[in-house]
Parts: sequence; structure tokens; C-alpha cells
Amino acid sequence: MIASNSLAQRSIRWLDSVAEYTGTTTAWLTGIMVLVACTVVTLRHVFGIGSVALQESVTYMHALVFMLGAAYALKTGDHVRVDIFYRKMSAHSRAWVDVLGSLLFTLPLMIFIGWGSMEFVSESWRIGEGSTDSGGLGGVYLLKSLLPLMALSVSLQAIAEMLRSLLVLMNITPAQEEASC
Repeated sequence: MIASNSLAQRSIRWLDSVAEYTGTTTAWLTGIMVLVACTVVTLRHVFGIGSVALQESVTYMHALVFMLGAAYALKTGDHVRVDIFYRKMSAHSRAWVDVLGSLLFTLPLMIFIGWGSMEFVSESWRIGEGSTDSGGLGGVYLLKSLLPLMALSVSLQAIAEMLRSLLVLMNITPAQEEASC
């Protein structure tokens, strides 16, 4: 029992670190995205210069932040949840909600997104898909690859959340109390 507990806790730490890394390394893109968007607007309205590639780079950064930040949002509890009920539950009940939510909602949805996007992504890679706009960025296939990558990273974090909750349900680790609002 001790060995499996230790393995579960090491697994949780490793899975958490994956979400932590992807979330924190892409978060800095939000500032760059704002600067680039301001540059696009300034170039267009002040100097009459348009740049499709610069505009598309904002879309690429936006996709990176949201797709790779999704697992981090799950890890930090910043995802969508009906907190008016969840917050008032006991730690044991919250653990049940988290386990069932991962098993019944998050993991099936991520499998659907991951599996469902594979043909879409592989076809994009096969043709080396680029921008449909003249002067746009290439590498649309890389952008589309974020779909299965997001599904994988969120799935890994859902497994970490489920393991953490199972340890609470088995009274192996204490539940983290929610901060009062």
C-alpha cells in the first residue's frame, strides 16, 4: 500500500509538472500577443500598412495560450465548474465530483477531441497546409496539431486530478480546503 501510495504521489507530481510547464511557458505569450495586436492596429490606422502574417501571428499565439494552457487551468482550478454547489461540499464530496467529472466528462471529451482531430491534423500535415491568405504564415498544420496535443495534456491532468481525489477518498492524503470567498 505504501509503495502504491508513493507511486501515485510521484505520478501526480510528474503530471502536474507537465501542466505547470506548458501553462507557465505559454503564459508569457499573452503580453507579446497584446503588443503585436497593438502593432497591427498602429501600422494599419496610422501608417496605412497591413500585414497578414503579423495578424495571423496573433491568432497563432492565441491558440497556443488557450490550447496549451487548458491543462494548467484544470490543475489550478480555473476551469468552468458550478462553484455555488462545489464550494459548499465537504472535501470527500468534492473528491467524488472530481473523480466522476474526470471519468464521465473530461476524459471522454478529450478522447473524442483527440481521436476526432487526428484525420484533420494528419491531412493538414500531408499537404503541408499553409495560410490561405497571400502573405500569411505557413505552418497551419502546426497550429492544427494543437488540437490533439491539448487533448493529451488535458487528459494527463485529468488523470492527475482523479488520482489526487482517489487518494483523498481512500483517506491516504488530506483534502485541500478551498479558500473562502
